[in-house]
Amino acid sequence: MENPQPPHGLYFEEFEVGAEMVTRGRTITESDLVQFAGLTGDYNPMHTDAEYARTSFMGQRVAHGMLTLSYAIGQAYQLGILERTVLGFRGLEMKFSVPVYIGDTIHAELTVVDKKEARRLGGGTVDLGIKIINQEGKTVQKGTLTLLMASRPTEG
Repeated sequence: MENPQPPHGLYFEEFEVGAEMVTRGRTITESDLVQFAGLTGDYNPMHTDAEYARTSFMGQRVAHGMLTLSYAIGQAYQLGILERTVLGFRGLEMKFSVPVYIGDTIHAELTVVDKKEARRLGGGTVDLGIKIINQEGKTVQKGTLTLLMASRPTEG
């Protein structure tokens, strides 16, 4: 039996400015907040102390902004577009607009906004506009993710 070719994502040349992609949803749980706090050391009581958060302007515990962003990046990876073709994470600019609470379900909407060839790096940069949307259709975070993507291998 021949070894099957491993799956791969899009090469730099295959990204088209204006292309849009939508990820699946992901519900934020209390366990997510606890595990993220333990992983990062961010034990801000807005995330980890229900009594403190209840008396705050948010009224309840809120998910870490970086937890929400991390899930959105993972959701984007699950689309398969980055599988074995992403060479590196080059930059991120994000605005955090609406809090994400335990029980909220988020998904990401991605749009290819720009691409620039970078042959000496083996491909090119792709700027993805990213919007993280909650179950009410509100944009909780938005910004631009810049990735270094591999060029399609030359044949021969």
